[in-house]
Amino acid sequence: MTKKSIITSALPYANGEIHLGHVASTYLPADITTRFLKLKGVEAYYICASDDYGTPILLQAEKEKKDPQEYVKFWNKRDYEDFTALGINFDFFYRTSSPENITFVQEVFKKLLTNGHIYEKEIIQFYCKFDNKFLPDRYVIGTCPYCKAEDQYSDLCEKCGRVPEEIENPHCSICKNPPTKEKTKHYFFKLTNFVQELNKWLEEDSHLQKDVKKYVQNWIKEGLVDWDITRDIHWGVPIPLANAEGKVFYGWFDNHLAYISSTIKFLTDKGIDGKQFWNAADIYHFIGKDIVYHHYLFLPAMRIGIKKEYKLPDYIPTRGHLMLQAKKISKSRNWYIGLKDFLSLYPADYLRFYLTLITPHSQDDLNFDWEEFAARINSELIGNLGNFVNRALGFTQKSVDGIVPETEEFDSSDLEAQNKIKNLVNDLSPLMEQNNLDKTLKRILEFSAHFNQYFQQKEPWKGAKGTNNCIYLSVNAVHSIAIALYPFLPESSEQIWVQLNLSGKVSEQKWDSMSDLSISTNHKIGISSPLFKKVEMVDIEKHKAKLGTNGFS
Repeated sequence: MTKKSIITSALPYANGEIHLGHVASTYLPADITTRFLKLKGVEAYYICASDDYGTPILLQAEKEKKDPQEYVKFWNKRDYEDFTALGINFDFFYRTSSPENITFVQEVFKKLLTNGHIYEKEIIQFYCKFDNKFLPDRYVIGTCPYCKAEDQYSDLCEKCGRVPEEIENPHCSICKNPPTKEKTKHYFFKLTNFVQELNKWLEEDSHLQKDVKKYVQNWIKEGLVDWDITRDIHWGVPIPLANAEGKVFYGWFDNHLAYISSTIKFLTDKGIDGKQFWNAADIYHFIGKDIVYHHYLFLPAMRIGIKKEYKLPDYIPTRGHLMLQAKKISKSRNWYIGLKDFLSLYPADYLRFYLTLITPHSQDDLNFDWEEFAARINSELIGNLGNFVNRALGFTQKSVDGIVPETEEFDSSDLEAQNKIKNLVNDLSPLMEQNNLDKTLKRILEFSAHFNQYFQQKEPWKGAKGTNNCIYLSVNAVHSIAIALYPFLPESSEQIWVQLNLSGKVSEQKWDSMSDLSISTNHKIGISSPLFKKVEMVDIEKHKAKLGTNGFS
């Protein structure tokens, strides 16, 4: 871990609302990690942007009879608002259609061309005679040649994650008719030039996920193919060559370059040398498993192709897909929950808590289940963590007027409790650094559960010997929880901080200070009140009934 970090997540397409499936694998883990790094004293910045170009955007804008520029402007603003409502705290949220990104993409292309990694080639392209246009990418739907999944886009199989060389059984996604094939000239990126260096990077970078590395190495063994980076549409970054009029870059050529261009823009505006900062920082790219191919092959190859002018990622945390009630999320079938809709029902920290608990640092798929959500909020967030914070602070307020008392000689249970506090940072830090966020949160819950048992065992309400020790250690344990919990539940942790009557904010504290017994005797805590409200099963049944209807769409 260095003293500088740049964190990015896969860019959200600016063509529809953010739903729970988007959040679990990328944006929430990236936000939690950024908050952790900042508490650790790292100069960390979370950079993101809306993905404005590409055929999915143009296709949807055409269906809604809207200008694509105005269309993406609307969704850029809406997506940012929805993310912010969940507590996703971007340092900068930009757009791939920015002038800075357009210029940067064209510069990268020219450097790749000069370095011998680009060539022009006449190809046969799908063409729809009914709609009078070439059909790139998502204008063509068919069967994946690798896993035989049907209704897959021609540029990505969402089931197996591969990029088909040519889709089988193609048809136009607009009119549903089979396309013809016509000649056109496209530019190709020589991905095959980078087999040796990609293998070297995969073998030598110890931070990359082992299960994902093996997955990608198998793809390389099977053989890479050069990558068509041209699209015959008007919406996109123009190819900066005189004979390429009317052609733009494929969205996956330009969008990940916005990680860099947006970072440079943000840092330059702060008076920081962006390029120098990037190359001195730890680089994180948080993604879902469906775009492994792009981030482990295209992205590093392009950076290698411009002679590593910008360093390759150090970490690419990759997580699986979120299912909903054990079924694949599908916006077309109304089987999804919009983020905005969910946050109209429950606090953001409820969703952050539940999704973190069920999302491992692996490619394994996970499942959002309404009944499990209610059970875990009620039993673990409220019954365990919330209960301890409220009983510790509430008892202190009632029994000693909120003033932390002088301690006596510690007995064995006091010493054990004290050691739990002093060792908490050592228990949590390795898990956080390995991006095992679910395991970290579970360890915090174990810490809280221990202090619930400690408080119950000491029975301070009886006023016997050791009561002062119990209050002192319990209040300090609440202080530890506030700091440890901040990356996960920022709003709730700040509420705890206020109830402790401490100066400043949790976000201004040091991560390691969670293991200090910082609250001294004679400190007066604030007014305590329950942090959370029970999730009622009658409401859960109503929410479940909305699925598959227009209720959540």
